[in-house]
Amino acid sequence: MKSEQAVRPSELLAEGEVRLLRRALVEWGGPARCSDQLAFGMGFADARDLLDQCGVLRDALGGDAPLEPVEWARILLAAEIVFVSDLVGSGVEWRTTTGLGDEDTLRALRTIQRKLARTVSAYYGKRPSE
Repeated sequence: MKSEQAVRPSELLAEGEVRLLRRALVEWGGPARCSDQLAFGMGFADARDLLDQCGVLRDALGGDAPLEPVEWARILLAAEIVFVSDLVGSGVEWRTTTGLGDEDTLRALRTIQRKLARTVSAYYGKRPSE
């Protein structure tokens, strides 16, 4: 699924929403624990690729670089899982490791999901891969 068009974060999201996604990507470097299988399901080659790409995607978000829909799908899925899952993500430690409250994070993620819906729609129910 090749992208229709790359879109800058500032064209889709508010500054605080971009900050949240960037912070969520950091969590994969610890305390989150990702298996190769889960990373593959999220659209990465394996857990090492997830960690490497989280850095690349985080920098792209911070630099307001245009991102392909597949990249947006990977970012969103990685943020959703790392926030919610206590088995592989930050889970109950989210507030401790990020300083962000669960209620505020969930509210922001719902807003982000709505804003990205059209951009990531090709990946609903599918592995975000090119």
